[in-house]
This record gives sequence, C-alpha cells and structure tokens, in this order.
Amino acid sequence: MDSRNTVGRPRTTSRLMLEDAAAELFLENTYALTTIEQIAQRAGVSRNTFFNYFGAKSDLLWVELDAGIDRLAEELKSVPPGVPALAAVRDAALRVVADIGVDRVPLALTQDDVMGTREETRSSGLVRLARRSDVIASFLARQLSRPADDLLVLSAANAISGALSAAWTVWARDGIGRGPLADYISSALEIVSSGLELALPGPP
Repeated sequence: MDSRNTVGRPRTTSRLMLEDAAAELFLENTYALTTIEQIAQRAGVSRNTFFNYFGAKSDLLWVELDAGIDRLAEELKSVPPGVPALAAVRDAALRVVADIGVDRVPLALTQDDVMGTREETRSSGLVRLARRSDVIASFLARQLSRPADDLLVLSAANAISGALSAAWTVWARDGIGRGPLADYISSALEIVSSGLELALPGPP
C-alpha cells in the first residue's frame, strides 16, 4: 500500500500509478486523445485493473473530490438525531477536507485549458455537484423529519453544495499560494449560513 491518502483513505499502488499515468497523458496528448488503454499501458496494469478502480476516464479528473463526497456521506450518516443540521454539515465538511494537502488539487480544476477538458469538466462536474447535493439533502431530510424532495430541504442542500463547489474551485485556482482547503470551505459556508440558519427549523 502507498502511504499517501485520498481524504483519509489509503490508495493502492496500482490506483496511484493509474492516476499518475492519466495526469501525464492528459497533459501530453490532451484528455480527448488519451484512451483508457493508453492509461493502463502507461501504468503497467491491465484494462480490467483500470475498471477495478474507476468507472470512466472522467473519474480521473476528480479523484479527491469524489473521495470527499464519499467521506461526507459517511460522516453525515454517523450524526445522531437531534444535532442541529447546519452545524453538523459544516463540521462534517471540515473534517473531510482536514487532511487534503495543497498539492492534491483535482486536475479538472487547474489543468482544463492544457488538457482540453473544459466541456468535460463542466458536464462531469455537474454530476458531482448533484451527487453531493443528494447526500446533503438525504441528511437534512432525516435530521428535520421532512421529505427528501421538500422545497426547503432541496434549496438548503443545493445552497450548501454550491458553496462547497465554490470553495474547491477558488482554492484550486489560487495556485501555489493557496492556503488550507478548510479555510475556503469555512468561508464559503459562512456566506450562505446566515440565510439558512433563519430558514432551517431546529430539531423536531
């Protein structure tokens, strides 16, 4: 096992080799002209091994973010009933990003021009925004004893998810001078929290 982590989760050597190979090839050949077969060959693994770790080529653009969404879902599942929902989401989000170093920026957020991934980044990024919104909506619905498709639940979940996306984007594009991701997350959530605190009821 490699000692590096993705949001607290150890990554196998094969997975790391695939990530590194993809990054090199996307920068050398552009994203569109790089095939899964080329990535696997550069990494020294089989095509089947690729699909053991990634469902699609675009997943390699969002390694840290995808792991963060998975971890956020786990963190929120462990929150007991009665805990204020907004504070719980904020605390969970900060725990998720606490161990992300300034060098672990998703390729999609920093190299889209060089790799020619602008359109792919938009479409695959929206998928992740929606998935994170669903995770947060499920949690809010449980904590507030409301349906998952309730207007308040969905509005709050999308506002929070949008703030998290904004934090990741600004953090990534701040370049080598960027600070800890947790600082950006905290600031982004503070922007939307005042309105949400008024709108969200307390625990039932």
